[in-house]
Amino acid sequence: MNLAMVIVGSMIALFGIYLFYSFSKMKNIPMAVDHEKIKILTAQNFETQIKKGVTLVDFWAAWCMPCKMMAPVLNDVADELTDNASVGKLNVEDYQSVASKYKVRGIPTLILFKDGKEINRFVGGKTKDFLIKQINQNK
Repeated sequence: MNLAMVIVGSMIALFGIYLFYSFSKMKNIPMAVDHEKIKILTAQNFETQIKKGVTLVDFWAAWCMPCKMMAPVLNDVADELTDNASVGKLNVEDYQSVASKYKVRGIPTLILFKDGKEINRFVGGKTKDFLIKQINQNK
């Protein structure tokens, strides 16, 4: 009985150490550099940038791990878009008023706008193919 408890306790301790090590490495992963086609949105330019065409807006934060994972996907989406479709990013920590206006409760939240009106909303990570399909359906 004591030997089994020692083994189980050791396994739990090793798992805890593994989780701590993994988390400390993950939180230091740098953000991917944004593609030149991605618009950096602010409270001042938000309405103007989403006013015409189809715009996919990523509501994100620097500390958000799923947001970091979505950055390369959004870069690929922006690279493939043409015509009147674009991708924008809004940092919810810097522009809480905009995030609040659009009732963003969790991040990453991706909102698809057409001519300034919200037409779809996606919460969490999504694939490039899914996002491009959604954008093309609403052009």
